[in-house]
Amino acid sequence: MANEVCLRNLDQERPWLLEQYQSRGGYEVLKKILKEKTPPEQLIEEVKQSGLRGRGGAGFPTGLKWSFITRNAPGQKYVVCNSDEGEPGTFKDRDILRYNPHQLIEGMIIAGYCIGATCGYNYIRGEFWEPYERFEAALEEARAAGLLGEDLFGSGFDFELHAHLGAGAYVCGEETALLESIEGKKGQPRFKPPFPAHFGLYGRPTIINNTESLASIPMILEKGGKWFADVGVKNSGGSKLFSISGNLNNPGVFEIPMGTPFSELLEMAGGMKDGRKIKAVIPGGSSSPVIPGEMMMDLTMDYDAIANAGSMLGSGAVIVLDDTNCMVRVLERMSYFYHEESCGQCTPCREGTGWLYRVVSRIENGKGCQEDLDLLDDVAAKIAGRTICALGDAAAMPVQGMLKYFRDEFQYHIDHQRCMVGNGQTQ
Repeated sequence: MANEVCLRNLDQERPWLLEQYQSRGGYEVLKKILKEKTPPEQLIEEVKQSGLRGRGGAGFPTGLKWSFITRNAPGQKYVVCNSDEGEPGTFKDRDILRYNPHQLIEGMIIAGYCIGATCGYNYIRGEFWEPYERFEAALEEARAAGLLGEDLFGSGFDFELHAHLGAGAYVCGEETALLESIEGKKGQPRFKPPFPAHFGLYGRPTIINNTESLASIPMILEKGGKWFADVGVKNSGGSKLFSISGNLNNPGVFEIPMGTPFSELLEMAGGMKDGRKIKAVIPGGSSSPVIPGEMMMDLTMDYDAIANAGSMLGSGAVIVLDDTNCMVRVLERMSYFYHEESCGQCTPCREGTGWLYRVVSRIENGKGCQEDLDLLDDVAAKIAGRTICALGDAAAMPVQGMLKYFRDEFQYHIDHQRCMVGNGQTQ
């Protein structure tokens, strides 16, 4: 079932072109919906039945999110696609923009029809210039073919879609910070409630979904919600794109059914580089707690299995580490990232991320003391759950996961002022 949803056109020479997408039935689902005037409620129920959950990290049921909007309420509503993809280790959504942009466009138009919106925005990360150009070219093709604009397929339904280029801020992956950025404001998260379904872009009802989530919609509605649900496992419907990187022979993006054993995904990625032993896996991007390698080998790639192991499936960014990695050094690099990317709006995050980085850094550099381990636990606990958005949690959870499973490495650094991985002095 690999590569049958978001990456189904990869066997074509230039799959991003409109003619190639249409040769595989592209836009036929949209055409059928509009010509038959399929009730939006029926389509939303089909999405609910599919078990599609948000592919950006939170895993919220997509159909349920769509149902929050009162589609017949007067005034404009918006569909927003989150193509920011700033989670370290994640590199899947940009491949949809590169190789299958028209399926995303079709999914966004269908989403607009379902919630009564006539306008949409795709927020693309500022560093993604090639994917941005590819998506813009696809928009021009769609407009020229009458697939965007007024009176689509003679149905009386209008929909226009725009690409919005961000500036590369990690926090703008949070949906309300993203909305602020589109509006031209500083990209900082909003207090919730109100939620975007009631007060979103420009104060209007808005749904925000990940690139992969929206690109899955045409296939779900073509083959049916039950088909998609049956591809995956209970509570984790369908297939999913996984970005797998690290100490591997063949890192890359793989589309596989939810519930696939991690061992199979590791095999697809060519196994461990140089035949080294797997030490640890970060299963859902750098913000998800680490899982020891031996434990990970017994898990399947779905929401419940990873959650039961104490981590998160997140964005599907799988980072694999072999036994040459110092976990203190790994955490130092991650802590620096979250310290730099904090928007500074919330005191626990603004101050706490700096504390985490500085304490981990001095342990790594042979200057730590015994009290530092308790201090890391204490600071992480004071950040988690005390910020407007999840960036604070994203900074705290890696610390908590590392100390849970690899505390001995931190202790060794403190006791010996050097790393236990290899014989060299810490740097």
